Amino acid sequence: MLFELLLRFFIDVSAMSFLVFFLYYQRYRDKELVITAALFNIFVFAVLTVLSSVEFGIAAGFGLFAILALFTLRSEQISKTEITYFFGSISIAVICSIQGTTLPFVMLILLLVLLGAYVVDHPKMLKSVYGIKVTLDRIDPEALSDPERMRTELSDRLGVDVLSFQITTLDYINDMARINVYYRKSE
Repeated sequence: MLFELLLRFFIDVSAMSFLVFFLYYQRYRDKELVITAALFNIFVFAVLTVLSSVEFGIAAGFGLFAILALFTLRSEQISKTEITYFFGSISIAVICSIQGTTLPFVMLILLLVLLGAYVVDHPKMLKSVYGIKVTLDRIDPEALSDPERMRTELSDRLGVDVLSFQITTLDYINDMARINVYYRKSE
């Protein structure tokens, strides 16, 4: 039993490392999310390994995911890509930690998950769009009310082709705006 536990943990950490270090970090360079996803993976693996060795129902598993969802609702906004990789890391832990599944089946499912992530998020699959978080030290009400003007101003300031932006915080006391900007590099 100890050997199988260690083997499952090795498979989990290997698959998670491929997902968050090789795929995500190499493409997006977000160290904070990599550390968060990696540690959550290890923690979820540990919790689910213990829970799957005792009587534990599907409803409790969904409850665990609901608790994890609350963390994302209570924390800083993250992009759809970030939350997808984060969920992928947790999913790998769940797949590896559930007792009663054979190791060849676990490895096949992980192979399919990682292959899918590699192909779907490959830079050549879709033309790459990059994202950056920008803090403006002045709120321009005219630009905020005119999305096209704001997009043009951001493009000029950043020297890239801004495709879209999302205002995440407006702080009128400090006259500051935080914005997620999505752009393509000039070719």
